[in-house]
Amino acid sequence: MKPDAKSTIEAGKAILGIEFGSTRIKAVLIDQENKPIAQGSHTWENQLVDGLWTYSVEAIWYGLQDCYADLRSNVKSLYDIEIETLAAIGVSAMMHGYMAFNDKEEILVPFRTWRNTNTGAAAAALSELFVYNIPLRWSISHLYQAILDNEEHVKDIDYLTTLAGFIHWQITGQKVLGIGDASGMLPIDPVTKNYSAEMVAKFDELIAPKGYGWKLLDILPKALPAGENAGFLTPEGAKMLDVSGHLKAGIPVCPPEGDAGTGMVATNAVKQRTGNVSAGTSSFSMIVLEKDLSKPYEMIDMVTTPDGSPVAMVHCNNCTSDLNAWINLFKEYQELLGIPVDMNEVYGKLYNHALTGNADCGGLISFNYISGEPVTGFADGRPMFVRSANDKFSLANFMRTHLYASVGVLKIGNDILFKEEKVKVDRITGHGGLFKTKNVGQRVLAAALNSPISVMETAGEGGAWGIALLGSFLVNNEKKQPLDAFLDEQVFGGDAGVEIAPTAEDVAGFNAYIENYKAALPIEEAAVRFKK
Repeated sequence: MKPDAKSTIEAGKAILGIEFGSTRIKAVLIDQENKPIAQGSHTWENQLVDGLWTYSVEAIWYGLQDCYADLRSNVKSLYDIEIETLAAIGVSAMMHGYMAFNDKEEILVPFRTWRNTNTGAAAAALSELFVYNIPLRWSISHLYQAILDNEEHVKDIDYLTTLAGFIHWQITGQKVLGIGDASGMLPIDPVTKNYSAEMVAKFDELIAPKGYGWKLLDILPKALPAGENAGFLTPEGAKMLDVSGHLKAGIPVCPPEGDAGTGMVATNAVKQRTGNVSAGTSSFSMIVLEKDLSKPYEMIDMVTTPDGSPVAMVHCNNCTSDLNAWINLFKEYQELLGIPVDMNEVYGKLYNHALTGNADCGGLISFNYISGEPVTGFADGRPMFVRSANDKFSLANFMRTHLYASVGVLKIGNDILFKEEKVKVDRITGHGGLFKTKNVGQRVLAAALNSPISVMETAGEGGAWGIALLGSFLVNNEKKQPLDAFLDEQVFGGDAGVEIAPTAEDVAGFNAYIENYKAALPIEEAAVRFKK
C-alpha cells in the first residue's frame, strides 16, 4: 500500500521544488511517486532601474519566503501538519543574467536579468572571439559589457552567478550551478562537461591588460550535472527559507538549474533526438542534439540538458500576446451584443474555426512583434496585419494567420536545424498557453516544424515540478540510471502524451505562408521606422 500524502510529508519523504519565473515564484511538493501533493506561489514583477531590468535582493528573499509560507499554509489546510524536514530540495530560476558579489558577499550592482539588451557590443565581440554564438542575455556578455563600459565594480568581483545559483549558495554555502544553467553563463564543452577551456583561456587573454585580480574560473560557479552532490541546507539557509522556524537543516539540495533545463525535465525531453516547445507570451524550442552543429548561427543558442547533452535553442520574444489582443476584440464585440462571455469558449470557437481556413491562410500575413525579434533581426517591433485586395479575407483565414504568426519565427529558426543541419528528432513535446485549446496549437506547430507534436497532461506542472524531479533524481535513483531513463521509467512510465502528426496539406500551406511572411519583412521594417 502506497503511503498517502500526509504520511509522506510527516516521514520527511516529500521533495520540494521552487522556481523563480519572471512573474511568479512557484513551489511544488512531490511524493515518492513524483506526483505533486501541495503547491505555493508568490507574484512579483521586475523593475526598470537606471535603464536596466532588475529584481532587488530584498524582493528575491521576500518572494522566496512568501512562496514557502504559502506552501506551508496549503500543507496545513490540506493535511493539518507542518513541514519539518524533506527528502530533497531543488531551486531553479530564469537563466542567464548577472549577479556579481565581492568577497564580503555584497552584491556589487543590482541583479541584471536576461531581459536586458545593453550587451550588444560585448556579445558581438565574444561571438567573433569564440567562433560561437554568444547571446545578449548570457552572463559572459554582461560581464564583458561591464568591462567595456569601464564599470568600477568589475575589479572587486569575487563571485559571479545566476539567480538560481545565488539562492542555492545562500541556503547551502556551495558555489555551484547545474550544468544547464551554467551553459547560459559560458559555453560548455560536451566532452569534459565543464566550461570550455579554450574559451576561458581566450577570455582571460582578452582582459589581461585590465590587470584585474581574478581570472574567469576564479569567479564562476562549479558546473555540476544532474544527480551530483550539490550540498545540504544549512541552519542559516533553513531560516532564510522558512521564517516560521519549523524546517530543519541537513536536507540534500540538488544542483540549481535554469528554467530551460527544468522545462526539458517536465516534458521528458532530455534524451537525444527529443525536444520541447514552450509557447506562451514568448516561445522557445529546445532540441537535444546527437552532436554539435557544424557552425555557429546567430539565431540558435547552444545550451545543455541538466545532464550535459548539447541542446539547440531557438528563443523568440513574441508568441501569443498579439493573438490574445485580437481575441479580446471579439470578447468586446460579444459584450457589446450583451452576450455573456466565457473566454474558454471564445478561444475554443475561434481556434477551431481557424482550422477550417485555407492551409496557406489565403495570402493573409500577420507580424506579432509586440517587441523586437532577434531571430528575424528586429531590435524593435510593431504588431501588424497585412493583406492585399485579392487575398481570401475570411474569419477562418484571419484567425489562422494569427496562429501561424505565433510560431512563424520559431519555424524560421528551426528550419536551419532541420534543413541545413539535417538534425533528426523522434519526438517534440509542446507546453504552454498555445496548447490549452485541444489539438489546435498542436496541429499548427506540427505543420510549422513538419514533425509530430505531443502534449502531456503533466506539461502544465511547469518548472517547479521539473526541479523537484531533479531533487528526486538526486535521492531516489537507487538503480543509478541516467537521467533520461529515470524520467522514462520512474516519472512518466512510458506515457508520451497525445501525439498529432502533420498532414502534407498543412505543411505545404505553412511553407507557402512563411515564404510570403519572409518576403513581407520589409513592410515590418517600414512600420518600425515610421510608426511611433
